[in-house]
Amino acid sequence: MKIGVSSACLYPLETEESFLFLAKNGVKKTEIFFNGLSELKEGFIDELLDIKEKYGVEITAIHPYASFSEPFLIFSEYYRRYVESKEIYNNYFNIAKRLGAKYVNLHGDKINSKLSVEEYCERYLELYLLAKEKGITLNQENVANFRSRDCEFIAETSKILGDNVSYTLDIKQCIRSGVNPLDMINAMGNKINHIHISDHSYSSDCLLPLKGGFNFKGFFEMMREQNYKGDFMIEVYKDSYKNPKEILDSYNSLLKICE
Repeated sequence: MKIGVSSACLYPLETEESFLFLAKNGVKKTEIFFNGLSELKEGFIDELLDIKEKYGVEITAIHPYASFSEPFLIFSEYYRRYVESKEIYNNYFNIAKRLGAKYVNLHGDKINSKLSVEEYCERYLELYLLAKEKGITLNQENVANFRSRDCEFIAETSKILGDNVSYTLDIKQCIRSGVNPLDMINAMGNKINHIHISDHSYSSDCLLPLKGGFNFKGFFEMMREQNYKGDFMIEVYKDSYKNPKEILDSYNSLLKICE
């Protein structure tokens, strides 16, 4: 288990500049959050690879910038658009493979979707197997504004899909959904392989780790006991800190706790 930092923490700083900042300051694990169509081109990926190799950074996961549109692209009633959209995500799987990433995150469908859980799982499974062909795992992430906010929905997808589903646990999204992270962990079970971490307080649902009341030491120990093998990726928003140096302080402090 290792600590990392997502490039999303520095948004709206350009993706390559965010990655470079983290790499230059000693962060050895990261997740790349893409933010534009031009960032999916070969030359841009080459630039990320140059940074990765120069500073010895491992890219654990990537995050599509089109996550907000997944209900429209992948999970709408218009099946033809879903078929065409598979090629968009196939490109993300190819990019993940080039970058050496293991996971691609999926937000999924909107709340109150007309698709049944079974139909949802059929489409997820097609994408999951497409990713698997390239050695990539497609992770369903829990997100407050999506169907995946609900523990019962997550548990049902796990039951239907069996071994063909994996999850990204996001702590802040649990808090924003009014869900106890432990309940979401129970719903996801042993199929969690990537975790987005953050802290929170009574006044804020998203803070840098160790700026709120979350018991990270206990959390790390609990996940170790559950045989969790993935990383803990710091993912917060710009209004969660005043100076980017605070991200590095949080990262370095968590390293000591995790070790």
